[in-house]
Amino acid sequence: MNKIWFVMMVGSFCFLIWTDPSNILNSMIDASGEAFSLCIELCAVYAVWMGMLELVEASGLGEKLAKLLHPIIKRLFKIDDIETEKMIALNMSANMLGLGNAATPMGINAMKRLDDGSGTATPAIIMLIVLNATSIQLLPSTVIGLRASAGSSSPADIILPTIIATACTCLLGICLVKLCNRLREKIKNNKKRKNK
Repeated sequence: MNKIWFVMMVGSFCFLIWTDPSNILNSMIDASGEAFSLCIELCAVYAVWMGMLELVEASGLGEKLAKLLHPIIKRLFKIDDIETEKMIALNMSANMLGLGNAATPMGINAMKRLDDGSGTATPAIIMLIVLNATSIQLLPSTVIGLRASAGSSSPADIILPTIIATACTCLLGICLVKLCNRLREKIKNNKKRKNK
């Protein structure tokens, strides 16, 4: 990932030298200032939701949430570990609230627990990655915060379109993971038959 960011930075710098060499320093300073201002504005949004997630975990609501989401998690991940279910439930909850960065620590912990040590991604890990990427967002708080910081008169107008769009992508992602897993199993079974 660091290499990708480095290439993007060097490419942007070279393009700026090519198009407007006299404005390089001013552009870099202005962009840094805007990025810093945006980070400060979003800090309050993240602080509120990270605090909420900490309260959820400390109050035992994480276990209740895991029990509530148990049938869905059981069907999608096919696991029997309560702690992993809790991590996945908190991860899914944070994603549903539009807090992708807040969901990351729980997602990493869940992936470590789902890892079977084979060095390849298990179907459960693949499902978790897809659910993180395509998660249904009931409250896109980060985007609402970005719109509010940009001066939008009604930053929450995107809630319904976001729910519809993310529900469609989430269902499609789940279906594709299930389909790919079935195809993988079918290929493995065919290879085993041929080897016999």
